[in-house]
Amino acid sequence: MWFANFFVAGSMTMVLPFISLYIETFGNFSDSYVQNWSGWIFGITFVSALLFSPIWGRVGDRYGRKKILILSASGLGLSVLLMGFATSVWQLFLLRLFMGIFTGFIPISQAFISTQTPKNIAGRVLGTLQTGSITGSLMGPLLGGALADVFGYATTFKWTSITILLSGIIVIFGVKEIKVRFSDDKEHKKSYSSKEVLKHIMQHPVLLVVMLISMLVQVAHFSVQPILSLYVSDLHGTANIALFSGMAFSAAGLGNLMMARRWGRLGDKIGYIKIVIVLLFMAGIVYFPAAFVTNIWQLVILRFLLGISIGGIIPVRIAYIRQEAPLSVQGEVLGYNTSLRFAGNIIGPALGGMLAGFFGFSAVFFVTSGLLILSGIIMLVAWYKYEYEGKHTHRLSSYRS
Repeated sequence: MWFANFFVAGSMTMVLPFISLYIETFGNFSDSYVQNWSGWIFGITFVSALLFSPIWGRVGDRYGRKKILILSASGLGLSVLLMGFATSVWQLFLLRLFMGIFTGFIPISQAFISTQTPKNIAGRVLGTLQTGSITGSLMGPLLGGALADVFGYATTFKWTSITILLSGIIVIFGVKEIKVRFSDDKEHKKSYSSKEVLKHIMQHPVLLVVMLISMLVQVAHFSVQPILSLYVSDLHGTANIALFSGMAFSAAGLGNLMMARRWGRLGDKIGYIKIVIVLLFMAGIVYFPAAFVTNIWQLVILRFLLGISIGGIIPVRIAYIRQEAPLSVQGEVLGYNTSLRFAGNIIGPALGGMLAGFFGFSAVFFVTSGLLILSGIIMLVAWYKYEYEGKHTHRLSSYRS
């Protein structure tokens, strides 16, 4: 599964550094037009992904996740292949929309591993799995940027589709799904209705906040993605722009790779929510000075520090959901979490594109920093009110009695 995640993540990020540059090849457009369309084309994938993630999660809970992974890889490969033949922004827009139906490969693989992992080591195992997608994300932009400079954007899309299909082959022959046995406890019964699943989430306030924070984090993080290559061009110039954009993308992946497993292991020891709170504040602080950089290398360093801080949020967050959700419906709960993430992926690029178009690149980093710090405050308040304060009040009452 590690290698499958590696190929999918690498393939998906190979084209990210030059989507806005690819749009420019379709016609003689203004900078504002390209920036706004970059946001919409980047984000539209997540509209359909938002709708389909809970469905795939529920189907996976009932019938197994291996088949869903194979279907996801096939759909992704086909849609990316067709993008290499696009000749207009509308064709690219529709293909990215179609692609979203099958975009859940990595979240589904996380649910797959989560349900077959003991709770006490979930953070470490999911952190290890995360390194596969991180490594792919790290190498993907660099390789994609280099291929685009040499062979052109359209050809790079076609090569990318081959590596995605390869991940499906790895799942077919290299992954074995073990049927999970459920205990007789009511909490782990085999069948929950969607209404019961949503009720369970609503009755656990910290779990609900963790899932809502998923959306805010994605809004903040993805608001920068569609305009990053344009920002690099503004800082560095147009020489080898795809390659340098790839470096800026990959710097975050490198920091993520170095720390994801460590954050997961630390979460196993001291608590997942504590780690999430610390990482949210760290990421917010790191994003702010990116608005003031004057050269590409300053941006690369800040992107590396961002990767260190934001990289642990995904595995630690999923480990917490694994801890709080009944085993028989974890795929569906993670599906709702993924939908909220994709909602953030929709809002983020559109917000980033509009902010950059109307107020300049710096405004994107200011807003992003503020959203992450706000997320940290919300998470801290929820944790203190519903977990920390409740436990200490219970202990005090027990001591007095």
